[in-house]
Amino acid sequence: MAAGGPAVVEQCGKVVRQIKSASRVRSTGPQIGGAVKPLDWYYDFVSPFCYLQIEMLDQLGPGVRVNAIPIVFAAILKARGQLGPAEIPQKRVFTYRMVQWLAEREGIPLRFPPAHPFNPLRGLRLALAAGGGLDAARTIFRYLWREGRALDDPDGWRDLCDRVGVHDADARTADALVKDELRRNGERALALGVFGVPTFVVDGELFWGADATGLVADFVRDPARFSSGEYRRLAELPIGVERARS
Repeated sequence: MAAGGPAVVEQCGKVVRQIKSASRVRSTGPQIGGAVKPLDWYYDFVSPFCYLQIEMLDQLGPGVRVNAIPIVFAAILKARGQLGPAEIPQKRVFTYRMVQWLAEREGIPLRFPPAHPFNPLRGLRLALAAGGGLDAARTIFRYLWREGRALDDPDGWRDLCDRVGVHDADARTADALVKDELRRNGERALALGVFGVPTFVVDGELFWGADATGLVADFVRDPARFSSGEYRRLAELPIGVERARS
């Protein structure tokens, strides 16, 4: 490896993100009336696309507040009768390759955890025990997807709990109130129509996937655009044929 190694790669990544952030923030236009727009962001630590998107939130520009809401992706899949991308062998390989390519394109440091998929429940409950904020979520995501560490590693778990400020983590994450909050988050997500992660919900509209980050920014800036013209026609487009379902 060339002199500097990973440190040089990560520094280059920071520069790329700063350049992209500057251009994208400017493109969102001025904040209107000083109002702050709340955006609900549904995520699960098992999803590398959620990690990519949390590192891309600067693309949303000023005037927004992201409410980070952890949910259990597996429960969403079960309720919708879907398989996860890692449950289809060929799709699993493609997904991992796509994630690595997107990370390189966006200048986001990425190292997959030791195994995937993994059980994210411990991390999701830890995020809630830490207050449920975006900073705690980002810290856990970076532990998993930037450092490539695992939730079931005892030393790593203690280190992570210290980072998010939860020092009685085993008791806190086993608390019925925390478990109930995570369950209610999932129920609310299903009621809103959420079918995958990451998903933004803005004024009742769903925006799924890390690659929809720019779309969210444009919707916040000019929502009327998406209810007129060709967008309106697409929303009312009739179904031509449906597969039989067993």
